[in-house]
Amino acid sequence: MSFRGRVLGLVKVILRVPPLFVIDEILKIGLGLTELTEYDLSNFGEEDYENVTNTYENSTTSGIPYDPMVYRFILMSVIRLLFSTLGCAMAICLFILSTKQLMVVYMYLMSVGMVLLSYWSNVSTVKLIVSSVEQSNGTFDIIPTLLSLNVINIHLGPRYPVLQKLLPIAFITPSVLALFPIKPSILSNIPLFATLFPLALVKFVLLSSGFQIIHSIYSGYVQAKNVISNFGMSALVESEWLRLNVPEVLRTFWVLRVFEHAGIFFLSGYWDLDDGHSPYFRLMKYLMVTGCDTLTAVLGITSIVSFVCNYIGKFFQWVLLTGDENDKNFATVSAIVFYILALQTGLTGLEPEIRFIRLCRNFCLLFTALMHFTHNVVNPLLMSLSASHNPSLRRHLHALLVCGVLVMLPILLMYLLWSTQETSTWLLAVTAFSIEVIVKVFVSLAIYSLFLLDARRETFWENWTITFTTLELLVTP
Repeated sequence: MSFRGRVLGLVKVILRVPPLFVIDEILKIGLGLTELTEYDLSNFGEEDYENVTNTYENSTTSGIPYDPMVYRFILMSVIRLLFSTLGCAMAICLFILSTKQLMVVYMYLMSVGMVLLSYWSNVSTVKLIVSSVEQSNGTFDIIPTLLSLNVINIHLGPRYPVLQKLLPIAFITPSVLALFPIKPSILSNIPLFATLFPLALVKFVLLSSGFQIIHSIYSGYVQAKNVISNFGMSALVESEWLRLNVPEVLRTFWVLRVFEHAGIFFLSGYWDLDDGHSPYFRLMKYLMVTGCDTLTAVLGITSIVSFVCNYIGKFFQWVLLTGDENDKNFATVSAIVFYILALQTGLTGLEPEIRFIRLCRNFCLLFTALMHFTHNVVNPLLMSLSASHNPSLRRHLHALLVCGVLVMLPILLMYLLWSTQETSTWLLAVTAFSIEVIVKVFVSLAIYSLFLLDARRETFWENWTITFTTLELLVTP
């Protein structure tokens, strides 16, 4: 792929990342549903909190007695839930838009942002001049001028010559009028009136695009319905997965999220804490804990795990000198295993310290699963090399090397875990899976050796079929 194609691909990926951050922030606050104690203490005070608590404690099976504070809390919770759900739905709709439609949406949002930023800049300038006329005499704020030039280039409204000339005037009028001796009461209201024109233009664009938005939603619904009726739901999911480039978007989102939390880590002074641990360990632990605290974060780290395991599969493919399609499934299998483990153990709802321990345990289980999957790749290769009397010594040595790795790594894992962890059901499960891998490898090597011995025998081996069948059953998944 050319450099230009890579840059365009990166831009398409980055454009879909902001909706994921919106969903992530909404999930951090639990869709707007906070704990009763936190909500009441921050909004009603301690006495009101005690009243609400007593109302809940004194409630009977017939229902909660009437209390304005309780119903106010319920109403606010429902409203916050509705707004959070609406925000998630809008972010998902924004995520699935085409690249061209995404650009239109971002240009509109940039126009709104620049109008609001210009209003803030004009208000600040006017306040500064009103509060200190002598000190600010002769000053002119250049920010509205720059913003007006940007809005002229990116706004989606009609581009009549008169409007193009009025836009910069509306942006810079408050800063210019602030230089004249005008009453402060009048001058303080000028930025608001100056913002009405560009804001009205932005609203006109939104209203005039309403029909196009409805048409796009309906067209997308009809297209999805046709794909489902003709090819099924799986075909729709697969096509959209490829179109949206979901794995790369999730990886980009998680990496940017890690940089964000790394900045928080350094700015909060966690690096200089003296808790007996290395600052690098604290940083790694903090990033791992915050990297799986929401569902979107779990999807992001799953994509990272899939990416890493994909290269592990390519490494084994290079070592084994094979192009077997099973090697290419490392990424898919590892992603499924890790995500199921994350959901099963409830990573997002655990306390930070417990979440870190559970995440490490999940990685250990994922490691044993990868060892099993690697054995499923090398076992057929061993059988093929021995049964076909392949004379390539290099391929035999590489396959045997991988078998040695499959024996040594589980042994090292068991030694590390048994020397640092207390006995538990999880430790016994990991040990059982590791021993299973070792046993399977030795059985595969036994069959491989028997094939080689049988190839060198000149007479028929009567018990060969029974022996081979018995050993083959031991390594069959």
